[in-house]
Amino acid sequence: MGTGEIKSAEGHLQATPAEEEEEQQAGAGSFEIVGNNNLSKLNRKKLGNYFMESDDRRTALSGGYTGGGGMTPVNIHGKPIVNLSKTGGWIAALFIFGNEMAERMAYFGLAVNMVLFMFYVMHRPFSTAANAVNNFLGISQISSVLGGFLADAYLGRYWTIAIFTTIYLVGLTGITLSATMNIFTPNQSNCDRLSLLLGSCEPPKPWQTLYLYTVLYITGFGAAGIRPCVSSFGADQFDETSRDYAAHLDRFFNFFYLSVTVGAIIAFTAVVYIQIEHGWGSAFGALAIAMGISNFVFFVGTPLYRHRVPGGSPLTRVAQVVVAAFRKRKVPFDSSELVGLFEVSGKRSAIKGSKKIAHTDRFRWLDKAALKLKEEGIEANPWRLCTVTQVEEVKILIRLIPIPACTIMLNLVLTEYLTLSFQQAYTLNTHLGRLKLPVTCMPVFPGLSIFLFLSLYYSTFVPLSRRITGHPHGASQLQRVGIGLAVSIISVAWAGLFERYRRNYAIDHGYKESFLSSMDDLSAYWLLIQYCLIGIAEVFCIVGLLEFLYEEAPDAMRSIGSAYAAVAGGLGCFGATILNNIVKSATEDLANSRPSWLSQNINTGRFDYFYWLLSILSLANFFLFLFFARRYKYRTKNETSPTTILA
Repeated sequence: MGTGEIKSAEGHLQATPAEEEEEQQAGAGSFEIVGNNNLSKLNRKKLGNYFMESDDRRTALSGGYTGGGGMTPVNIHGKPIVNLSKTGGWIAALFIFGNEMAERMAYFGLAVNMVLFMFYVMHRPFSTAANAVNNFLGISQISSVLGGFLADAYLGRYWTIAIFTTIYLVGLTGITLSATMNIFTPNQSNCDRLSLLLGSCEPPKPWQTLYLYTVLYITGFGAAGIRPCVSSFGADQFDETSRDYAAHLDRFFNFFYLSVTVGAIIAFTAVVYIQIEHGWGSAFGALAIAMGISNFVFFVGTPLYRHRVPGGSPLTRVAQVVVAAFRKRKVPFDSSELVGLFEVSGKRSAIKGSKKIAHTDRFRWLDKAALKLKEEGIEANPWRLCTVTQVEEVKILIRLIPIPACTIMLNLVLTEYLTLSFQQAYTLNTHLGRLKLPVTCMPVFPGLSIFLFLSLYYSTFVPLSRRITGHPHGASQLQRVGIGLAVSIISVAWAGLFERYRRNYAIDHGYKESFLSSMDDLSAYWLLIQYCLIGIAEVFCIVGLLEFLYEEAPDAMRSIGSAYAAVAGGLGCFGATILNNIVKSATEDLANSRPSWLSQNINTGRFDYFYWLLSILSLANFFLFLFFARRYKYRTKNETSPTTILA
């Protein structure tokens, strides 16, 4: 292996076209040492540049660093796409939208129907059923990190989606069997409404509960693999070098969430109708059939898709940076043994699927992982020496965490709405003229509000907000997240006000103990205000977050970045369960016959107090978001300049 050392000029370094062509033909990696002879003057001083040619630079489990091609779209066989005009774009995105629509239809169909299935068929209390579904939703979202990891490290987004949609279908089929075959459910004889309320119906056998939970979590595992990949895979279909890339990306994420909304609307209407008319087995079977059709549609679009080469194990690269920084923790930045920061030469980074990332001064302790010492050879151990781009990947992942963390509270509110609003709706008149809507249809209204708002987004909101902010898209990604969090506070505060009125009305009109009887003079459509507000909050917050994470995440870690949003959703579900248990424990006093705020009898409970507690927590979370958002600096997309600064 031959090596050579070349000292560069102090100014901007750019590899010549001839050098890049030679590098591609040779297939050789290269690296750059950023250093200076006078290392005692490192404070805010630009360092000189040195290069060394190297034939090898490997990391464990990554398949080796490579010099090029990572950002070039490839086909299903991993070969570069010569004519991009025949692939990708909006036509390819339509197939991906179809897959996401069916997945969300199944997800929300289970979320809205499983609570009632467990109550009416499996004879579990409302609170137990709600917590079980919350845990299912939480696990399916938190485990999205696994799907993101597999996509970024080994499988690529396409194959990850393909595998986990199949797992999803297996889980839905198992749930359909549990609702179709009597052997999987307890005896339904002598179990009327009064028996359900008193809890005297036959409970499920342990193995029946185990079977239901098993197929439910298999379904959740399938969703976990799909969720972090679909939005990123769809965004991959657009050319980053296009002049209209930013506009296409902005519209893509809005239309992507529109497909999510359409899936939810179908779940809250058609699936609910099927359940009422034909039973639980038919309803869950419809979800399985829809998922099977979506899988077929997704595979049909295969020739049109653009793929990104997996960049190797992102967790391994993160671990290497942490270990290398720890090993050099005692090396001062002004050490006489220091050569400089380690980076590959040319425009490309040493990581498949990633451009170079400019050096930043934040989290300086991680920079020690990239410190090149005189004693280290040309082929240094990657667990002792990492490139600047690899270090910056870890910095970006750390910097991103506070933003999705601040959306956990919104997801907690959404989870509470899915369960608490059902209990409210049962006590209200759900007639729409002569048509009586089932209670399980009520969550369709947030979906309809999202659909309407997204339809008017570009014609109304963007032009108006552009005049105020001057931003070409009306508002930046973080501004949209903040608007969503603010609207969610208004939504949950209104929910508390209306619940106080509803409860007082029920007590004054003799409905205190009849919490499953509807009050004919009080319409359930008062709930639409909180539903529509939370729908608008979702549009701003979740869509803005997805676009933010895709744009800001490292190139080779975009599935992991998208998984951040899913993890925030999962933590919101778990947070709802934990908060419910804390509130029940703190407010219930059986000795004095005082029910908890979240009593199964909503008319004796204090759901209004609970909603106001959510308002206070949401307000505190909003100020926390403002703190982090004001300090966040969007990453630059240009390649790193070799005149790296060490502060």
